[in-house]
Amino acid sequence: MTSVSASTTNTTGAPERVSRRAEATRWIAGLHDELTALFGRLDRGGTFIEDRWERPGGGGGVSRVLIEGTTFEKAGINRSTVMGVLPELAARRLGGHGAANGGTDFFVTGVSLVVHPRSPMIPTVHLNVRYFELMDTDGNITDAWFGGGTDLTPTYPFREDVVHFHDTLKAACDRHHSSFYPRFKTWCDEYFVNVHRENEARGAGGVFFDHIREGDDDHGLNVDALQAFVSDIGRVLRDAYGPIVERRRDQAFGERERDFQLWRRGRYVEFNLVHDRGTHFGLQTNARIESVLMSLPPLAAWKYSPRFESGSFEAQLLDMLRPQTWVTDGHGPA
Repeated sequence: MTSVSASTTNTTGAPERVSRRAEATRWIAGLHDELTALFGRLDRGGTFIEDRWERPGGGGGVSRVLIEGTTFEKAGINRSTVMGVLPELAARRLGGHGAANGGTDFFVTGVSLVVHPRSPMIPTVHLNVRYFELMDTDGNITDAWFGGGTDLTPTYPFREDVVHFHDTLKAACDRHHSSFYPRFKTWCDEYFVNVHRENEARGAGGVFFDHIREGDDDHGLNVDALQAFVSDIGRVLRDAYGPIVERRRDQAFGERERDFQLWRRGRYVEFNLVHDRGTHFGLQTNARIESVLMSLPPLAAWKYSPRFESGSFEAQLLDMLRPQTWVTDGHGPA
C-alpha cells in the first residue's frame, strides 16, 4: 500500500501532497465499507441509509445510519474528507504545530462510529481513526499526524466483557509497539470523563491517541508502521466487540435495566456535547450538523440526583467504571 506520509518538513511538493491525500481518502473509504458490513451482519436485520454531503469551504463525506434495527437502536458510521481554512478557535484547540501562527489550512480524513444497542445488556461502542495535515499559507505542510481510538460504555456490570475488550485491544496494540496499550489506555481513561461531574468516567475505557507522528521519540515508527497500527485499531471491533454482542444479544432485561440505560445515555450525551474534541471541531468548521451529532442516541433521560442502593447492579456498574487494570495475563484475549 502507498504510505500516508506524516512528514512535518516544508519540502513536500504539491503532486506528492495530492497523492498522499488521495491514498488517505481511499484508506478511510475502505475502513468505512468494512465497518458498515460488520455492523450490518451484527444487527441481523436492519439496513443502513446513506447520505452524501458536501461541506461549504471544501470536501464532504458519507453518512450511514441504521435506525430501529434488530440489535441496534441506532448505529452511525460516517466518513469524511474535508479541507479549508482553519478558524482561529479551532486552531487553538487543535494543538498542532503551526496551528496558531498566522494563516492555517487543514486537511483531514477519517471514519467515526457510534453504536447504541437496544438491549442494556450490550454496551455502547465508539471508534474513530483519522489522518490530519496542517499547511501554511504557501501550501507547505507544517504538521501531520494520526489519531483515533475506541472505547466501551456498558450499562450492565459484566466485567468479563470489559476484560475481553481490553485484552483484544492490548493484543492489537502490542503487535505494533509495547508502549501503545498502556499509554493509550491511560490517555483514554483521562479523556473520556465528564469533568463537570467530578471527573465521572463515561465508560470502561479503551484506547485513545492523537498527534501520533512519524518518528516520534516514544515509538520511532515510520509512517507505514503507523498507518498499519491505526488500520488495526480501525478493524479491531470485529474481535473486540462482536463476541460481546453475540454473547448478550438474547439476554433478558426489564424496565429497570432500560431506565438505567437511558440515564447512562444522558451522561454519554453530556460528554459528547460538552467535552468531545470531534464534536467541537465539526461545529467550528461548518461540518454537516446531522453527521456531527450522529453520536447522540435516539432516546436518553436525565434524572434528578438519583441514588442507587449499595450492591445493586446500578451501583456495581458505577463502581466498575473507575479506571483500573483490565487485561488478564497481558498476552491477549482470555
